[in-house]
Amino acid sequence: MTVPREDKLTQGTADWLEMAALLMCDAASRANLPSDLTVSLVERYTDGVALSDGLIQGIRFELVEGRPSFRIGVRPNERADVIVEITAAAARHLNILRSNDPAYAAARARYLETGEMRVEGDPSRLGDWLAAVHDPIVERTR
Repeated sequence: MTVPREDKLTQGTADWLEMAALLMCDAASRANLPSDLTVSLVERYTDGVALSDGLIQGIRFELVEGRPSFRIGVRPNERADVIVEITAAAARHLNILRSNDPAYAAARARYLETGEMRVEGDPSRLGDWLAAVHDPIVERTR
């Protein structure tokens, strides 16, 4: 899978969610993951807009036997090995800050402390490649 290099996308839109998920798939595919790695991630906006079929704004990302796949839209109570719940405003703020910006680490810590962002499970189960996806997403976000 490759991510088209187009203009910047508006954070939170279906096109933006797809771009982010495709970047995740690209990075995971290049990460030489173990063929027996099976782990799932759900990231949803706690105040996300309703999509079709009872889904809300978010991404379900899976590695099944080391192969990545995704779905745009998640159920409000959908479970996964790793669950990230975040307000749209907090997500917007984090997605305009590069990972090496001290404001990024401070904002992330603040959102975790206030509950505007919650993480359940161990994101490191997905692998180191996940952190490397943040800055390319920032580059494509308006």
